[in-house]
Amino acid sequence: MLSLIVKPIFYSKKSIKYSSNFKVIRQFLNKMGVKEVASNKSFGGYQKVYEHESEECKCMMRFGVYFPPQAETKKCPVLYYLSGLTCTEQNVVTKGGTQGPAAKNGIIIVTPDTSPRGCKIDGEDDSYDFGSGAGFYVDATEPKWKTNYRMYSYVTKELVQVINSNFTSKVDADKMSVFGHSMGGHGALVLALKQPGKYKSVSAFAPITNPTQCGWGQKALGGYLGTNKSTHEEYDSCHLVRKYKGPKLEILVDQGSSDQFLQEQLLPDHFVTACADAGMPLQLRIQEGYDHSYFFMSSFMEDHINHHAKFLNA
Repeated sequence: MLSLIVKPIFYSKKSIKYSSNFKVIRQFLNKMGVKEVASNKSFGGYQKVYEHESEECKCMMRFGVYFPPQAETKKCPVLYYLSGLTCTEQNVVTKGGTQGPAAKNGIIIVTPDTSPRGCKIDGEDDSYDFGSGAGFYVDATEPKWKTNYRMYSYVTKELVQVINSNFTSKVDADKMSVFGHSMGGHGALVLALKQPGKYKSVSAFAPITNPTQCGWGQKALGGYLGTNKSTHEEYDSCHLVRKYKGPKLEILVDQGSSDQFLQEQLLPDHFVTACADAGMPLQLRIQEGYDHSYFFMSSFMEDHINHHAKFLNA
């Protein structure tokens, strides 16, 4: 008679770091640690919200996922949406109008939060444009912020691993794109330009295109990264596009003509010049009379999702 003796394995997070199988174990922990906190049927699919303990941000993080009806029977591509200043994962979920076009095109939409939360860092809740709700999609290097404020690595690595490992039957891991609004538009452009070929397509609503030259960007980059200007340029789309070497990206940008932040913070003309210098295809559409709000974004959301569908469903 054959018998098996199974010995229990006890481990700590500290000991896991030194395991040669850490990547596998981390994926296991990510899968086990994701908790569904909301689910609503929408356009034949399901809008869900999950939370998990983030390794990168060292706190509990929430993200939304819209699964179109097609995800019940086949693997679907994934479109990551990055939100702007002060937002959580909920803003675009409830006001962006993503679910209908996503259902039509069979695309999963993932919507992370914009920063770590509740890290008990002195000053993290003092202003709307730095700290909580304003992670700026960078990996901080300043001592005060570097432990938690690692949103670049969170959205490009950890969140992708969490999505791919938890929803393997629904997600086509080889097909993903990225878009966003304002600070999130900045994030989307930076992600696509820093990692050539990782994202099939990129678009943005009213992005902060040249953060080294505007108040929002200078405050965030200086606060998170310190005074070395060369490190700031690594998160500036105008600098990144000029040195980009990779597959051409047909970038779509929508910008409202009545946006109150147009001239001082967003600077789309700077990005037009940079793309022209780099020979990067850019379609900038100035939308007459529209402002910076979700009223603007939801008006053109279907156009953006259709833009990504051309590449994700090719």
